[in-house]
Amino acid sequence: MQIDQFKLKNSNVIADKAHIDMPLLSAFLVIFLISGIAIYSASNGSINFLIDHATKILISIFAMIIAAQLSPIDYKRIAPWLYFFCVLLLALVLVMGETRNNATRWLDLGITFQPSELMKIAMPLMIARYISNGTLPVQNLSIVISLFIVLFPTIMILLQPDLGTSVLIAFSGLVIVFLSGIKKRYLLSGLLIFIASLPLIWRYIHPFQQKRVLTFLDPEKDPLGAGYHIIQSKIAIGSGGLFGKGWMNGTQGQLDFLPETTTDFIFSILAEEFGLIGISIVIAIYLFIVARGLLIAINSQDLFSRLLASSISLTFFIYVFVNMGMTTGILPVVGVPLPLISKGGTSSVTLMIGLGILMSIRTHKRLVPK
Repeated sequence: MQIDQFKLKNSNVIADKAHIDMPLLSAFLVIFLISGIAIYSASNGSINFLIDHATKILISIFAMIIAAQLSPIDYKRIAPWLYFFCVLLLALVLVMGETRNNATRWLDLGITFQPSELMKIAMPLMIARYISNGTLPVQNLSIVISLFIVLFPTIMILLQPDLGTSVLIAFSGLVIVFLSGIKKRYLLSGLLIFIASLPLIWRYIHPFQQKRVLTFLDPEKDPLGAGYHIIQSKIAIGSGGLFGKGWMNGTQGQLDFLPETTTDFIFSILAEEFGLIGISIVIAIYLFIVARGLLIAINSQDLFSRLLASSISLTFFIYVFVNMGMTTGILPVVGVPLPLISKGGTSSVTLMIGLGILMSIRTHKRLVPK
């Protein structure tokens, strides 16, 4: 028993020196294993597709390890530089971006990537730095400046147009403002202003985005058109039952009734093939990652780390909630992939960088002054 405890303690020391949080890493590895199983099935057994996905997973893990080596002090220093660099890239997208499927979201600078994905890292870093440099509770002027920092790139991403990403980035910044102790009357005022501005927002969003909202409210109105995706997704999830139909035995996915099986609707594939039991395991792992991140936030020794860890953890939860919500029909389809399971290069890398920052906050906490 004593030998086993010594080995466990020694392995924890080694992991801390490498700035790796073993509970988080273990959860990621299980999620990636589930991802490989789901991707192989969703791609109808394509080995090449699986190899490509596995390569992106390895790149994401490497990015996480690199991100974990920097201390919170380093992240606080680079936050404004990264933020303004991302704003510049977003401006370039609007001027010379690459257009696909009527959306201009990509920038080709030798490699093609989405600058909005980088903003998912830059936004919480910038807001956490700004709030932590002031006094709490935040003053009125600080709230206004924080809102400007959040809304400026959010509007630029909306113009691409990319509603899903813009909402997630706005949330990652606004949640820090909320956690900083903003007064309740400001929260209520903001909510009322948002509700009052909905008709104006509706007027200026793109027709295809309006159609998504209307389809969400009544998908059966156009079952072979706009409502087709969500109807097929619900059929797949419902037909999985308690234990599922078995790996690669799902009808909606294998017979191509379900669209975007490797990205937006991969949760439906998991539900159809592994049932309620299978997706409950997936949800439990996600909740463990979020809970671990919030625990790291609670134990952080300085305000910047506490706010940053909270934002990363809660934003990760919103990613999961939005994807599962849109596949089950309780939210409009906004094109948000299922974190760490859906196919995606830039998205997986940025998510893992964020989770690597969580590891950095936990393992570097002795380096951060109180």
